[in-house]
Amino acid sequence: MRTATPTSSVRRPLDGRPAPAWAVRLAHLVPLVTLPSGLWRIALVAGVPLGASEHGAPVRPHGWESVYIVSLSLVSEALALLALGLVRPWGEVLPRWLPVVGGRRVPPPLAVAAATVGAVAVTLIWGYAAWGVLVHGNDLSLTPAGFALLVACYAPLLLWGPLLLAVTVAYHRRRCRA
Repeated sequence: MRTATPTSSVRRPLDGRPAPAWAVRLAHLVPLVTLPSGLWRIALVAGVPLGASEHGAPVRPHGWESVYIVSLSLVSEALALLALGLVRPWGEVLPRWLPVVGGRRVPPPLAVAAATVGAVAVTLIWGYAAWGVLVHGNDLSLTPAGFALLVACYAPLLLWGPLLLAVTVAYHRRRCRA
């Protein structure tokens, strides 16, 4: 008599195939394009003079504002690191150490949908922010050098969405199609 095997251990023909090299490179770029803006925000909280001033005094966030800014940087980087799951084994099978779901297969349509929504969202968010900078220019009380640094640190975020979408397409081709 045969015993049923759990669905998480059933081998599917599209699982375990390696991601294309170009997709692996792009997935590693995603966290790197978010890093400069996060470092800029953390430097602002740390009191590094970035050209931001209010009434002639350098701006330095305090209290909950500092916690929010650092948290935003950490969450952004963590979300960017999730792109690696689209090219790594943990993007196919959830790690065993996770309670309840550990060891189960990641449903490819769920991963593709989540990554696509994320790619569209960050494209819209940072596209809108870039449009605002183009329309309004330096209305943040930054020195010209401080504004140039801000733009240099935030401009790479415009690549986040397109890079994530390209890696998502590779994941979909690898896991959902023969």
